[in-house]
Parts: sequence; C-alpha cells; structure tokens
Amino acid sequence: MKNKIGIIADSFLFKGLPGAQLAEVARIAKEKKLGRGEAVFFEDDPASGFYMVAEGRVKIFKVSMGGKEQILHVFGPGEPFGEVAVFHGQPFPANAATLVRSTLLYFPRQEFVRLVTANPSLALNMIAMLSLRLRRFATQIENLSLKEVPGRLASYLRYLAEEQARDDRVVLDLPKGQLASLLGTSPETLSRIFARMSEEGLIRVQGKTIHLLDMERLRER
Repeated sequence: MKNKIGIIADSFLFKGLPGAQLAEVARIAKEKKLGRGEAVFFEDDPASGFYMVAEGRVKIFKVSMGGKEQILHVFGPGEPFGEVAVFHGQPFPANAATLVRSTLLYFPRQEFVRLVTANPSLALNMIAMLSLRLRRFATQIENLSLKEVPGRLASYLRYLAEEQARDDRVVLDLPKGQLASLLGTSPETLSRIFARMSEEGLIRVQGKTIHLLDMERLRER
C-alpha cells in the first residue's frame, strides 16, 4: 500500500491541496484493516466520521424487510464514503461492508470539520466531490426506475469503459451475483441478458472480461 499521504493526495477529494494541508489531513486519518465481508458500519449507526478506501473495495447497500440486499454503490481505492454524514450529523443511511480484504482510512468528524473550516480549498473540493456523487446517484436512480434490465446493463458496461479508459473491453469489478444486486435484478435474469447480448453480437463474455463488440448499439440500449 502507498503511504497515507500518497493515498490522500491521489484522491479526488484532496487533489490539489498543498503539502502542509495534506500532512494535516493524514495526521487525523486512522488506518483500519478489514477482512473480506466485514461490516464497516450499519444503517442507523451514529456517523462520527467518514471513510476512504486505501486498498480493496467496499459496497454500500440497503436490506429490504424481506432480507433482499440492494447494492447502491461500490467504492474502490481513493474513494471516500459516508462523508455526507459529516455535515448533517445524522446516522448512516445505509450499510457498508468490504467485498475483499481492505484497508480503510477513517476521518473523525469533529477533527475533519475543523480542517474544512480552516481550509477553503478543501471545502471547495468537498462540494465538487459531493456534486459528482449526486450525479452518479441520479444516473443510478434513472437506470433503476426508467430502464429495463438490458438497458441498465448496457449503461453499466459503458460506465466501466469510461472508468477503465477502454472502448474495446472492460473487466467486471463485481461478482455477477453482486452486479445483479447493483442493477436491481436477479442473477438468473442477468445471466440470460449476458447470453442474449452475446447472441446479438454486442458483447463477448470471457470470465470477468467483457469484450465490447458494438459500442454504438450498446449506447442505443
């Protein structure tokens, strides 16, 4: 793992901060190591701070009354989560758990608020990051409420292509069962849609690698 300051400096949230401010942020960050499948926090837990993924991946999810899990987002290295709670002081609105063995940085609320108050550039970064996060969730809500499952999958593949800076193939960052939860469908339905898209010549599935054979038709989906 990179050193703490290196991880923080590469994060979108802290990008562009001068060295002295980065050192201040690193000073308050506490390192936490978790195994695969360990809870980070539960819905309605008191939000005394927020987290950043240093290594690994973390899922944010809700659980229905019937016990069905709906993944809301998956965060990887350099991405913060639980940060909204820092400002409104309310409990966490969802659950968080690791998908793989992970190292997290934890930022206590009171100490971080003092840093933001003293550093306007950090406050601006925070606003920009929250705006980006809002756009992501708005897109996810649109996908889940307005698009059929094939359209949701096509949108997700295009999102991965953008994230991975590829237009010919992507590597799935989630097991297909968890991807089904993220897309609001069942693993069986998702498997059928992968098969149908393969038959239509849109994609070719090779384990976790999805070859994107026709990006224009994926956009139409």
